[in-house]
Amino acid sequence: MSLSYESSGVNYDQLDAFKRACQRAAKTTAVALEAHGYAEPASTRGESAYLMEADDHFLAHVEEGLGTKNLVADAVYAQTGKNFYREIAIDTVATIVNDLITCGALPISVAMHAAVGESSWFSDGARMQALVDGWAEGCRQSGAVWGGGETPTLRGIVEKSAIVLAGSAIGKIAPKSLRVVGDVRDGDAIVFLASSGVQTNGLSLCRLIAEKLPQGYQTSIGHGDARTYGEALLAPSVIYVDFVRECQQRGLKLNYVSHVTGHGWRKLMRLDEPFVYEITAPREPLALFKFLEQAGPISRREMYATFNQGIGFAAYVAPESADQVVAAAKATGYDAWIAGRVRKDGARKAVVIPSLGLEYDGSTLQVR
Repeated sequence: MSLSYESSGVNYDQLDAFKRACQRAAKTTAVALEAHGYAEPASTRGESAYLMEADDHFLAHVEEGLGTKNLVADAVYAQTGKNFYREIAIDTVATIVNDLITCGALPISVAMHAAVGESSWFSDGARMQALVDGWAEGCRQSGAVWGGGETPTLRGIVEKSAIVLAGSAIGKIAPKSLRVVGDVRDGDAIVFLASSGVQTNGLSLCRLIAEKLPQGYQTSIGHGDARTYGEALLAPSVIYVDFVRECQQRGLKLNYVSHVTGHGWRKLMRLDEPFVYEITAPREPLALFKFLEQAGPISRREMYATFNQGIGFAAYVAPESADQVVAAAKATGYDAWIAGRVRKDGARKAVVIPSLGLEYDGSTLQVR
């Protein structure tokens, strides 16, 4: 039987319904900004980062969590003694700041939230220090200060052997013209920036697959990759802040960007306005994704609906600037290429990948 993300206990329809309810209620509190000299931009609700508008700048605010990837690190640590908590910390910072930059904001401060079941979690000095070192490294890669955090002990809510990692960040857009507003046009190019692997989404399903494997996380993934399943899953996420910063410094306008995390490639159509996002140059999936598809087994359609399939970030730009945007990405160390184009087709909203025979219509992504 083919597996799905829902079979691992994650139902996006239920999660997204809650998110939309929160957005409606939260919008009623926007009047509170007036006393602080800010206002709420009309289109910020439902985007990856929340914006507050002043006369000469925007402030951006994001709260994000790692999810269950650290449970993979815990299992690998117990089985092999290899400590991946430096990578886990970078992952957590990445999932926060990669959302923040989707509006054009550059991170200023990042805060950690590390909740444990018992304070004894921190008694493993090597693991604790790896988490600390990795968080600082993630902040350095983001160009942000580590501004503080919270370490609650939540016995009865969090298991004593576990830690729940999350955090928040604030950023700034100045001048205001650098804001990414979503002014996508028919014919825009889609530029992909590569991921390091699964990064921070789909881990519940990855863990379910590990339970089925005789060697669990010590299984070799093959397909030309010498790593074990656990090692491949624990590759640290790519932080894309330098890409956005470089485009701003070069005067390259980003019409829209998407952090490709939950919902897989369906996230390419996060913009509210209906467009068809046609991917004409998909790359062959990384070895890890080939392994997941076979080991699940997971259908090809489910793979692209759940995992990033090797794509961590997407930018929509005017076709005449696409090559320059790719050059900016490569100059800052990213693997990037022109992967497709945006088409206007009436009220139709979809992601289509013709070479794979896949299409996801707008009804499969309801985040607003």
